[in-house]
Amino acid sequence: MEHWSSYFLLFGVGSVAGALNVVAGGGSFLTLPVLIFMGLPPTVANGTNRVAVVLQNVGAVWSFRRHGLIDWSYLLWAALPASFGAILGTWVALWVGDELFQNILAFLMVIVTLWTLWDPLKKTQLKASGSSQTPVVAVLAVGFFLSGVYGGFVQAGVGFVILATTSLAGLDLVRGNAVKVLSVLCFTLISLGIFAWQDKVQWSIGLALGTGMVLGGLVGVKLTVLKGHAWIKRVVTVTIIVFALRLWFGG
Repeated sequence: MEHWSSYFLLFGVGSVAGALNVVAGGGSFLTLPVLIFMGLPPTVANGTNRVAVVLQNVGAVWSFRRHGLIDWSYLLWAALPASFGAILGTWVALWVGDELFQNILAFLMVIVTLWTLWDPLKKTQLKASGSSQTPVVAVLAVGFFLSGVYGGFVQAGVGFVILATTSLAGLDLVRGNAVKVLSVLCFTLISLGIFAWQDKVQWSIGLALGTGMVLGGLVGVKLTVLKGHAWIKRVVTVTIIVFALRLWFGG
């Protein structure tokens, strides 16, 4: 991992993942396998990936705040329970060890990817967009705690879980995404701190990946406008399933 070309590769992968996070979600389903294939132990890859996620969500929160879409009450009923959940999920990720984590990751990659293709919440989201946009706080608190547990454990695909929670609670996708980026930033900072405390973070690798993700997020906005995300979703689905099979069978 010390050769300079590895950092260019990480920057490129981060750019693709950052764009994917904007147009569809699930960018960590690309970055985590790549980190593992490049030689990082799965648990270290899991911790290192959080550096990139934090960087991208700092930019996302700033952008949403600039457009007046961040309500700081989200910290109380979304970010706080998610952060408590993330503490639990992170310790579970450290406890299960490398081999089991890699197998669980491969399984989740296939399940979550197929679930997003099916898109069972599409009708719910459409209904939410025309609702009063008054969230059911109790539903969100429980949903965000569980989202935090999942995000603390693996991070990959947590955006889908959070948007499912916000949609079912009556928020439209714009407000749901604003809640998502603020909550993910808060609980990922905590999760990253725990991984770093346990010496499971490669900072230079995470920064190279994160720089690419920030740039990719900006590109993703333009891709959404020019192409839509259906074509990206098809390509990414095949890629993720191939990565998952390689992880499952020992990569």
